[in-house]
Amino acid sequence: MVGSRGAGAPAEHVEAHPLRLVAVTHGAPSSANREAVIRLVDGVASARPDLDVSISFVDASRSDVAAALGPDDDGAVIVPLVLSAGFHVRTGLSLGLDGRGSDAGALAGTRLAAELGPDDRIVEVLAERLGRLRLSDTDAVVLAAAGSNDPRAVRECFETARRLGHRLGRSVTVGFIAAAIPRLHDAIEMIREVHPGVRVVVGSYLLAPGTFYDAAASAGADAIASPLLLPDEAAPGLLVDLVLDRYRDIAGARLERA
Repeated sequence: MVGSRGAGAPAEHVEAHPLRLVAVTHGAPSSANREAVIRLVDGVASARPDLDVSISFVDASRSDVAAALGPDDDGAVIVPLVLSAGFHVRTGLSLGLDGRGSDAGALAGTRLAAELGPDDRIVEVLAERLGRLRLSDTDAVVLAAAGSNDPRAVRECFETARRLGHRLGRSVTVGFIAAAIPRLHDAIEMIREVHPGVRVVVGSYLLAPGTFYDAAASAGADAIASPLLLPDEAAPGLLVDLVLDRYRDIAGARLERA
C-alpha cells in the first residue's frame, strides 16, 4: 500500500533548476471535469512558483506521453492524477515512458511518480465532503469508487474505505461503479435490505465530476457527496500538498543520487 507521506520538503532539497512537474490525467474530460482538475494544477503552480508545472489530458498511450513531455525537456516528473494505480498508471503510462526512453533523442531523466491514494489527506477531504451532508449517527456510508480490473487498485479502494471508517467512527462499505464488485447499486441495495429505513449516503472516491460521478449519483442512494475537486472551488490545500509530495518523492530521490 502507498502510505501517507509527510508534508513539506527540507530546504536542502531545493534545486536551482528543478525538474518539470507534468500532471497527467486520462480520458476525454467534460468541461466541469477539466476545470476542476485545472484548479488543482493551478494550486500546485501557485504553491511552487519556482516549478514549471503543466497538465496534459492523455489516453495513457506512448505517443500521448511523449507529446505531453515535448522534445526539449531536460527531465520531468509525471504525477498521475489518479486515486488508484490501475491500468492507466501501471501499464499505460509506464509502457509509454519505457517506449519514449528508447526513442531517438528522448531524454532519460523523466520519471513517473506514484498515484495519489491511498492517503490520509484524501480521507480528510472525503470526510469534509460528507460533512456537508450533515451525517447522522444512523446514516449508512458507502464509498463509491470507479473500479478497476487490477486487484491492487481494488485493494487500495478498500484501504481508503477502512481509513475513512476510522476517521468517521463508523463502518464504510465500498461500491464500485465499474469493473469490480460489489457494484455500487448492489452495495446500496444490500444495506437497505439489512437496515431498512436508514439513509444511505455515498462518499465519492472520485477526483472530479464526470461520467463516473453521474453514474454514482444515479445508483439509488439518498444523498451523494461531491467529488474531491469542484470546478467552482479552489482545490483543497491537502490535495495540492499531496501532488507536491508525489513530485518530491521523485525529485528528492534524484538529488540524493546526485
